[in-house]
Amino acid sequence: MGKFDFFSKKNVEPEYDTLHISVLDLKAGFIFDYDMSTWEVQEVYTYDWGDNYFSSEYKISDGKRTLFLSVENDDEVCLSITEKIKIRAISGDIPEYISNNEKPPSRITYAGEEYHLESEAPGYFEENGSGSWAELISWSYEAAKGDGIVSIERWGDFEFEAAAGTTIKEYEISNITPKKN
Repeated sequence: MGKFDFFSKKNVEPEYDTLHISVLDLKAGFIFDYDMSTWEVQEVYTYDWGDNYFSSEYKISDGKRTLFLSVENDDEVCLSITEKIKIRAISGDIPEYISNNEKPPSRITYAGEEYHLESEAPGYFEENGSGSWAELISWSYEAAKGDGIVSIERWGDFEFEAAAGTTIKEYEISNITPKKN
């Protein structure tokens, strides 16, 4: 049953199936269980990769840590959980390498583990449905062993951000509950 909108005097139906909420339905304020903790979606980000392909990222918190849940739906749902890291935590001088070579290195090392360049994606980023889009280039690296990932983003000429984490399966996120009004 939808909520009652006092001003229009009719029920407003939610934008999702209330009996089968999935990670594709997440919005700010939703909560869910992951890795034996309860997480709340604090912010919602949208990426436009061109050719009508979009992905979402959610800033999530369990009250102790802040992580990022990335959700892509490209014939199947692909999820990853990452944490922001300092670009200098990746071996080598990544910003200088990219600036000098106009491309990223094909291999990087982070926390003693080797990662291989998997993809490059230019696109646009929007925060919380603001309508204001920022241009970026994102490079994704996958661990040589295991399911670890590292992403590097370039904003403008010399602003870089990095994140590290792991891919996860959709069933690892459970008990998704919408924001209580």
